[in-house]
Amino acid sequence: MAEIKNIVKVMNFHSLLRIDKSKAKAEKYFAIEQQLDDMMYEILYNKNLNLDKKIIKENPNGEILNIYIGNDLGFCSNFNSLIKHQIIEDTNAKKIVIGKKIFTKREDIILSLSKEEFYKDSRSLENILYEYVEKNKVKEIHVIYNHYYKVSDIRFENKKIFPLDLKEDKESSNVDFVIETDVKKLLMSIVSLYLCYEIKILETNSWASENVMREKVTRESLKKIDEIEEEKNRVKRKKKKAIAFKKQLSNFNKVGETSENW
Repeated sequence: MAEIKNIVKVMNFHSLLRIDKSKAKAEKYFAIEQQLDDMMYEILYNKNLNLDKKIIKENPNGEILNIYIGNDLGFCSNFNSLIKHQIIEDTNAKKIVIGKKIFTKREDIILSLSKEEFYKDSRSLENILYEYVEKNKVKEIHVIYNHYYKVSDIRFENKKIFPLDLKEDKESSNVDFVIETDVKKLLMSIVSLYLCYEIKILETNSWASENVMREKVTRESLKKIDEIEEEKNRVKRKKKKAIAFKKQLSNFNKVGETSENW
């Protein structure tokens, strides 16, 4: 029990170190994500580019690409369970998996990255995204992850990042552009870059969720371990008292027998 308690303490300590930083980073990206979406709406729903048929659009007969974001470490309750279940349920999609805890062997998984690998070098992911966009192979791209809204509100979500749906409160953009290059190539680069940034923003959000859940789980686990240890100590004290009482009772009986003999 002492060894388990030490491990839980270490995980709790790590989560406490990271939780404020990860929350602040995720909250900072809330506004950036909205600005990024607005910028992409200006481009993808630009009337002039659409009239010139230069815009990058989805292929209705293309593939669905799902990106699942889990984690590398444990002590996160059901953080990965819903994501794992979704990997199994999604039978009609190509899959990219980020996070050791959700690694699995499946023919439809085209790339698996640990969180560490994702942080160090995500070019393999970027190359796949660029290829799908450049060759017009993709119908939809989704990111499946745990979204942090606040400490008491973490939700399992499936966010479609391509194509961007024209929302009810949006209108086609009239903003014009002067472009002196290969428009198609430029737009492919912009869309690919947007997708990479969007995934990194959502991963940052997932990281905040991970640390919030780990801190909660380890804190509750430490409390439970303390309760178990206290119960064991109570049982030991009770046994010790019972032994002492029996010894006292035995001594009393011996004194009584000696007095009768006198």
